[in-house]
Amino acid sequence: MKRRTALVGSLAALTAATSAKSADMPVDLQLVLAVDVSRSIDEVEAELQRRGYIEALTNDRVIDAILSGENRRIALCYTEWAGTHYQMVVIDWTVIDSASAARRFAEKLTEAPRTSQSWTAVGAAMAFAAQRFESSGFTSRRRVIDISGDGRTNDGPPAELVRDKLVAQGIVINGLPVMMNRTNFGRPPDLTLDKYYEENVIGGPGAFVIVADNFEHFGRAVRNKLVREVSGIGEASRPTPA
Repeated sequence: MKRRTALVGSLAALTAATSAKSADMPVDLQLVLAVDVSRSIDEVEAELQRRGYIEALTNDRVIDAILSGENRRIALCYTEWAGTHYQMVVIDWTVIDSASAARRFAEKLTEAPRTSQSWTAVGAAMAFAAQRFESSGFTSRRRVIDISGDGRTNDGPPAELVRDKLVAQGIVINGLPVMMNRTNFGRPPDLTLDKYYEENVIGGPGAFVIVADNFEHFGRAVRNKLVREVSGIGEASRPTPA
């Protein structure tokens, strides 16, 4: 009888431990970084872009912002996108709660292979990023998609339609357009890409755009953007959709 009681007690303890382990972990922010790898970004620019995220994620200002939150941690997911055919998770959800955790994430990103794919599907990229929240294993008051790119949608659903749907679900979308003053596959440079992002991509309370003038300045733009996102400081450039 004592043996059976002990066994029942052990099973109850194991069940309780399993339930606790599977419960969603509270974090201050769930953030999906959605990064453009379409063919308009050449090999040198792709390297500068990847390095920009690696350096920004391990920057002292970014780490300080992470550790200043109520839970002193965020959850981070890194995705890459091009056309509707290519939406990829490069590094899945990871807790960043220290400088060493950020450094490990950056090291994984350094080692991850890079690719280049056709077309630019901003709307599909946002929809794919939003799906990551459904099984993240975390809870937070804020869910943010951080999308960067050097072009407008030319494939898949219109970005503004996807944006409106996600904002209605409580997701905030911030944008980092890369303003390249050069031709793109024979087309003239897009000098109003920032306006496109403001009007068709960003949305939600406090949504904002930070422009990178070129890929050389990309790292600085990412760093400033992450500090604002993690700190919850944002100021919409235009009214967000209802």
